[in-house]
Amino acid sequence: MFSGIVAAVGRITRITPRDDGATTVRLTVEAGQLGLDDVSPGDSIACNGVCLTVVDRQDSCFFVDVSPESLACTVGLAAPGPVNLEKALRLADRLGGHLVSGHVDGVGEVLRFAPVGDNRLLEIRAPAALAKYIARKGSITVDGVSLTTNSVDGASFSINLIPHTLEATTLGGLQPGSRVNLEIDLIARYVERMLGTDKGDL
Repeated sequence: MFSGIVAAVGRITRITPRDDGATTVRLTVEAGQLGLDDVSPGDSIACNGVCLTVVDRQDSCFFVDVSPESLACTVGLAAPGPVNLEKALRLADRLGGHLVSGHVDGVGEVLRFAPVGDNRLLEIRAPAALAKYIARKGSITVDGVSLTTNSVDGASFSINLIPHTLEATTLGGLQPGSRVNLEIDLIARYVERMLGTDKGDL
């Protein structure tokens, strides 16, 4: 479980096939300012909002294996480049964003990325199947970043990005046409389940 508060921007520096012939690939991720002293194999780190398991680490980088399914359902992991990083939450941590599972629900497309003073207006079109879960002033995760929606119009929604978010994450590099990982609010998922299940089925 994560909070959507990005701790550091790292970089995927290498993508290699597994030596054992498996269909997964191994990513080498430079951790940037993310401290790795307390990271061990088996720990989870969210990379662009995707929960991945650390299989090894050395000095300032760590290694994760990614399945073809994960690569097909997400963006930002199939080529070298910057990634938002967050370690899994501990029970004593502050929840500065919202509860994030690290399981991407779909890939959205940036429609607009425009300056508004020193902020940026980010407009994204989500997959149609996710539209019902996105509410005005609700929470959504974009490339691992916990954000609050300003407006919702069908499957499109807008977000105001403050300078800190632009500087501390990869979102400052977005442009129209960019594709981003989206995770809907966990609460919306469970509310739908409760409302859509007959009491006799519980």
